[in-house]
Amino acid sequence: MSKVIKIKRGLNIPLVGEAERVLIRLEKAKTYGVKPTDFPGLVPKLSVQLGDMVKAGTALFHDKYRPDVVFTSPVSGEVVEIRRGDRRAILEIVVKANEGEMEYHDFGALDPKQLTRDKVISQLLVSGTWPYIRQRPYGIIANPADTPKAIFISCFDTAPLAPDYDFAIQGEEQVFQAGIDALSHLAAGKIHLGLNADYAPAATFAKAKGVDFHYFTGPHPAGNVGVQIHHIDPINKGEVVWVVNPQDVIIIGRLFLKGIYDASRVVALVGSEVLKPRYYKLISGAAVESIIDKNVNTENDLRIISGNVLTGTRINRLDYLGFYDNLITVIPEGNKYELFGWIAPGINKHSASRTFFSKLLPGKRFRLDTNIHGGRRAFVLTGLYEKVLPMDIYPVHLIKSILANDIDKMEQLGIYEVVEEDMALCEYVCPSKTEFQEILRKGIETMIKEFS
Repeated sequence: MSKVIKIKRGLNIPLVGEAERVLIRLEKAKTYGVKPTDFPGLVPKLSVQLGDMVKAGTALFHDKYRPDVVFTSPVSGEVVEIRRGDRRAILEIVVKANEGEMEYHDFGALDPKQLTRDKVISQLLVSGTWPYIRQRPYGIIANPADTPKAIFISCFDTAPLAPDYDFAIQGEEQVFQAGIDALSHLAAGKIHLGLNADYAPAATFAKAKGVDFHYFTGPHPAGNVGVQIHHIDPINKGEVVWVVNPQDVIIIGRLFLKGIYDASRVVALVGSEVLKPRYYKLISGAAVESIIDKNVNTENDLRIISGNVLTGTRINRLDYLGFYDNLITVIPEGNKYELFGWIAPGINKHSASRTFFSKLLPGKRFRLDTNIHGGRRAFVLTGLYEKVLPMDIYPVHLIKSILANDIDKMEQLGIYEVVEEDMALCEYVCPSKTEFQEILRKGIETMIKEFS
């Protein structure tokens, strides 16, 4: 076993509503949505019109500035809606799934071991599976023209109520290996797999060939790929690494083994307001209503989140699962306020510090809502941020340099190493209620404009 990397700084948020290890296979949802807003920095250009009939794998839109990066339909059916926002920006392309068997665009089954790098990239691009590969720095879709120094795959997730990847990918050894074989052509260096040292990994991960294993233990964000990169091979100016989610590696593997874009994945439905938290096998982009129907508490106002409570996107019943998301979380809406809540003992309130008596109950799980419990104010220097960010980065100084639009300082303070998920806990513990993730994304956009 490789050396175990111990993450000492961080914070676990014990929430009620963890998914039971029961897998339910869903029939096709009525509609599916692909959202350009899931891809930071993307300027979409439509490839279809209303009423067009598509197959699974047919291009729906492409990147205006990189036309070879296409985004394809996860199902066969009819394009029934193109939702637009301000300035007619494309927000969503909705496909109504056809009845009967799925029709797939045939890209041709190929053995990735026998292919050249250019052929692998071409197959990933034309099929619409290339967007599953993201780059650091910046957390955007990887540039096919780049050659990364390494590829990182985190095989466990420590976010609140996160899905168990070992359960989600069981029995997928051959497909996962095919995905690894394809990715091995893309990097100048190694493929790194981050595993949880607290338990034996699933056979799908443990039997993978052509990879380096790294074991981590500690609180969240130990499962974040950005934290793992920081401790294995940090990113310096001018360097690029690529990251892929384990379930997305499997989608890539299916492309080469079957020659089709099969976007099915295992998604966990979790949260205190879910009646029976379970795992569901479905197709990416499925209507959320098909998953939560009759399985959530309807007595309270709900916050439905595509993703986890720290970094997920707020959606409603009529929205669709995010492109990269393996989790749907349902918690109470924070629209009810309590009188003199700040002087209550806080037995049922989670605290990152020792503010509440709940700290005396280490095994307790909490039913938390979205109330921020206070007002926004100037930064309060408490030292809390450094306690939950296990990187050699000063989060407050970095955020201030972004607010000041000081590019040199952003570089010096580590903006190349972090994306929103890495700073999410800083936002959670912040006494000033500062929007760390939103500010960080603005800083990243500034860097991209400056150096593009």
